[in-house]
Amino acid sequence: MLLAVDVGNSHMVLGLFREADLLWDWRVKTDRDCTIDELAVQLQTLFLLQNISFADISGIIIASVVPPIKSAWSSFSQKYLNLVPLVVSASGFKTGMKILTDNPGEVGADRIVNVVAAYNRYPQPLIVVDFGTATTFDCVSGQGDYIGGAIAPGLAISLAALGRKTSKLPEIDISSPPDKPIGTNTVAAIKSGVLYGYGGLVEGLVKEIKKQFLPERPKVIATGGMAELIAPYAPAIKKVDPMLTLKGLQLLYEKNS
Repeated sequence: MLLAVDVGNSHMVLGLFREADLLWDWRVKTDRDCTIDELAVQLQTLFLLQNISFADISGIIIASVVPPIKSAWSSFSQKYLNLVPLVVSASGFKTGMKILTDNPGEVGADRIVNVVAAYNRYPQPLIVVDFGTATTFDCVSGQGDYIGGAIAPGLAISLAALGRKTSKLPEIDISSPPDKPIGTNTVAAIKSGVLYGYGGLVEGLVKEIKKQFLPERPKVIATGGMAELIAPYAPAIKKVDPMLTLKGLQLLYEKNS
C-alpha cells in the first residue's frame, strides 16, 4: 500500500492507497516539534484501528509546507518503514505540468499536488481553491499549465485573530451556519461575517481571476478542511473534493516512482 502524507501548517492529512483506491484517510494536528518516534507511535495507533502494520506499506510520498515536519517524516520513513520517501517539490519532480511562475521553486508543494489532481480529473481551465491555514487560489490553463494564483488568510486564522485581538468578541464554533446575514447577537454576527464574508471573498477573487482567463472559462474546484463549509456561500464553486490533495499525491507517486 501507498502512504500519502500532506503536511499543512495546522493539520496533516494521511491516506492509504491500494493502487488508485483510497482505502483510509486520517486528519491529525500538525506538531512542529514532533519527533520521528512520536510520529511512529501516532501512526501505529491509527493503523492498528484498521488492522494495518508498517510492513504493509510499500511506498510513501510526502508533501509538506513545514520543513521540520518534512524532515521528521523522511527520517521516520527510513527508520520504521525502511523506505526512501518521495518528497514533492516544484523542481526536479515530474508533475506533467509546466510551472509558469516567476520562481517555480517557491510554489508550495500542496498547491502543486492540488492542481495536478484537479487537471487530471477535469482537463480544462481551472481555478482550485484550497481552504487551509491559508486560502489559496491556483490556476491552470486549458493547456494544462500552472499559471499562478492568489493567497489570502485562512478562515481559521481570521477567527483566531478576532478572538485574540478583541476584548469582547468570543472564539466560536462556525460549524453551524447563521440563520441570516444580519446577526441579532454577537455569535450570529461573527458567523455571518466569517461565512458570508469568505463566500464573498471567493466570489470577488474568482470574478477578477476569470477576467485574466478570457476567452477561457475556468471551472472552480474547492478542497481543504473548510471547503464544504464555505461552498454554500460561494456559488462560483462548482465542485467540492475534500480528498483532492491525497488523490494528487497518489498520481504524483505513479509519475515519479
